[in-house]
Amino acid sequence: MPDKQPWWTPARVPFLLLTPACMALGVAVCWWLSRAHASSLAWPDAILAVLGGLMAHVSVNALNEYVDFKSGLDMHTQRTPFSGGSGALPARPELAGSALVMGLVALAWAMCTGLYFLWRDLAVLPALMPLGLIGLALVVAYTPWVTRHPWLCLIAPGLGFGPLMLLGTSAVLLGRWAPEMVVMALLPFGLVNNLLLLNQFPDVDADRRVGRVTLPMLLGKARCWPVLLAQYGLAYGALVCAVLWMGVPRGALLGLLTLPVALNVVRGASRHADNTPALLPFMGMNVAVNLLTPVLTAVGLVVGA
Repeated sequence: MPDKQPWWTPARVPFLLLTPACMALGVAVCWWLSRAHASSLAWPDAILAVLGGLMAHVSVNALNEYVDFKSGLDMHTQRTPFSGGSGALPARPELAGSALVMGLVALAWAMCTGLYFLWRDLAVLPALMPLGLIGLALVVAYTPWVTRHPWLCLIAPGLGFGPLMLLGTSAVLLGRWAPEMVVMALLPFGLVNNLLLLNQFPDVDADRRVGRVTLPMLLGKARCWPVLLAQYGLAYGALVCAVLWMGVPRGALLGLLTLPVALNVVRGASRHADNTPALLPFMGMNVAVNLLTPVLTAVGLVVGA
């Protein structure tokens, strides 16, 4: 890892693409529902919500990098393009303070975004406040506590990028949790859970050294493929159900284009669980599924509305 890592490297900028991809789905659903009720979407609010979600993601990444460096985990991980941290802090330990400040400032930004929406319209408090409190707890507790509880660790990432982000978007832009959004939030929920689950495979030995207990450690990596399959089934099944029974435009089924790739990821995980070099292409496919599926669904929904 080169020594000249910029100070923003702990934010893990390439990984931040996941936030606008998931938020695109939430905004698209809100746009469709607003249009169906003969009202217009508040685009400045939508942009502000996306920025708030992005700051929450930056906070998680930076704080995770800081804690993993301080715990010594970064010195033992088998780093890949998709897992093991950025490597910035082991290469430049003097950036540790910057990572901590970055994480805290980004968290404050995300919190202020939510507080602004509450200040502007207190009526959204019942829909927005619980999401904000759960999100804050996840950001703060993820690395030091959640990663010690394998089943909670499994669902925490999807909870953040699915129900919390999408229902938060619904609360801000519609003033309520739309039933259609509740179902559609299961799409990124299942996908992002699988993203983090597969990325934990190369880190099992390093995670064990610092007291983490992840699902690949609990079940064994080779036994995790049914969990991957079940969560993909939940994600794509929610999309189909939303179209068939909740009136979501059929164009949203464009998101199903990534289903064959997702099934190939499950096949790769079942065959190469203990062989990281052979698993890497499937980890890349998993990233592509997470980025493309919500975007394709959003585009199809808008075009088909």
